[in-house]
Amino acid sequence: MRVIAGTARGIRLAAPRGMQTRPTADRVREALFSIIQSRMDLEGARILDICAGSGALGIEALSRGGAAAVFIESGAAALQCIRKNLEQAQCMSRAELLQMDALKGVRLLGRRDARFELVLFDPPYASQLYDTIPAEISTEEMLAQDGLLVAECAARVVLQERFGTLVKIDRRVYGDSALELYTREDT
Repeated sequence: MRVIAGTARGIRLAAPRGMQTRPTADRVREALFSIIQSRMDLEGARILDICAGSGALGIEALSRGGAAAVFIESGAAALQCIRKNLEQAQCMSRAELLQMDALKGVRLLGRRDARFELVLFDPPYASQLYDTIPAEISTEEMLAQDGLLVAECAARVVLQERFGTLVKIDRRVYGDSALELYTREDT
């Protein structure tokens, strides 16, 4: 697994051992960032990577111009991997790592009034977080105006059309994976 583009292009990324994390395939990550960059400019963007695993998605966004990223990951081994990958990609100074449950992390950031232009959400496919995390992001108004939330899920699963103020604008399927994109509804 490598960083596909940007300042850290070609840097090899480590992934945690075992079946606890499922790194996004390079071809899916490449497609994802083509979609993202067709909709928004990552230059200066604030990024939130929830259930970060190896940190590959957040690091890719930083490599492509993101200003800062917060990585939420509960697993100690995964967090160690993220730290190593950030150092390899020379992005550590622009990153904050939160070792905690995804919902607790989102609520903590909500209390800080944190806002993000890009939210990347890639929990284990069997997770019960697909309803709670987007709903909490909507409730806490964490997605910036014109921001984008991307949820990766199993292709056989179709997420809700809306979570509060977040409205689904696209769904793409790549083999066993699907990417579902949400933006804030204009009020």
